[in-house]
Amino acid sequence: MPSLKTLILHPDAEVRSVIRQSLRGVKVVRVLGETVLADEALELHKEVGYGIIFVALDFPEGISGIELAQAMGASKNKPGLIFIAEDETKAYQAFELGAVDYLIWPPDEERMAKTVERISRFKSHFREVPEPSDWKESGSGVETGEETLQLPLEEEEQDRFLAALKHAWDYSQTRQPEIEKLPVNQDGRMILIPYTQIIFVEAYEDYSYVHTATQKFLTSHRLKTLEERLEPHRFFRVHRKYLVNLEMVTEIASLPGSNFMLRTAGRTRIELPISRRRIGKLKQILGM
Repeated sequence: MPSLKTLILHPDAEVRSVIRQSLRGVKVVRVLGETVLADEALELHKEVGYGIIFVALDFPEGISGIELAQAMGASKNKPGLIFIAEDETKAYQAFELGAVDYLIWPPDEERMAKTVERISRFKSHFREVPEPSDWKESGSGVETGEETLQLPLEEEEQDRFLAALKHAWDYSQTRQPEIEKLPVNQDGRMILIPYTQIIFVEAYEDYSYVHTATQKFLTSHRLKTLEERLEPHRFFRVHRKYLVNLEMVTEIASLPGSNFMLRTAGRTRIELPISRRRIGKLKQILGM
C-alpha cells in the first residue's frame, strides 16, 4: 500500500521533531517536508500534492491553520488535515472543515496511535467515498432505482418508535415553518441543509452520511451526535446505523411476517419488524 506524502506544518521546532519521531516506522505515511508558515505550505502542496498535513492552528504571520483548511477545501487533491492545538476550542470548526483528527498537544502514545489509525482509515476512505454527483436529481430522466433497507427493531424499541411516530404525526397537523439547518462541509463550501430536507442519516465509521432526496453528504458528525441534535425535530433512530426523519415518511404498508415498510420521500424504502400486539397501536396512530 503506497504511503501518503506528509508535511509537518508548525512554528515550534520541538513539536515538529516529536511528530516526525512519532511517525517513524509508520508505513502509511512518508514525511517529505516541514515548514513554519501556512502560506508556504499552500505553495508546497501545489508542487508536491501531500496526502496528509499536520497543521498548527496559529502562526506568527500569514494565514492561520483554519484559513489554510478553507483555502484547500476546493482542491482536487485535498489532503487530510490533522490539527495540532492547545485546547478544544476550535475542534468543532476543524471537523466541519473535514479534519482527519484534532490533537491536543502533547498527546500520549495511545492517542498518537489513534491518530495513525485515523490516517489509515482516511487513506481507504479517500478512495471509497462516492461523490454526491453519483446521485441523480428527480425528474432528470435518469432511472436511479430504489433501495430497500431491512432493519431489525428490538422489542424495547418498538414502543419508542410508535411514540415518536405519534408525535410526528400529531405535530404535522399544526406544523410551523422550520429554520433549523445542519452545516455540512462539501468541497470547501459550507452547505446548510434544512432539517426538513433530510430524509435519513446513515452511520459510516466515525462519520455520517446525510441523505436528502437527491444527494448525500459526508459529515464529520457521529450518528449519536446527530441523533441528539435531530431527535427533537421528529427524527427517530430505527437502527444503530440509521436515523430517519419521520416527517419525510410518505407511505406505510404492511408486509408479511408482521413487518411494515416506511417509504420515504427519496428512493429508499425502510422495512421494520413490529410485533402483532403493536400493529393495532400503529393503525390507531395513523388513523387506519
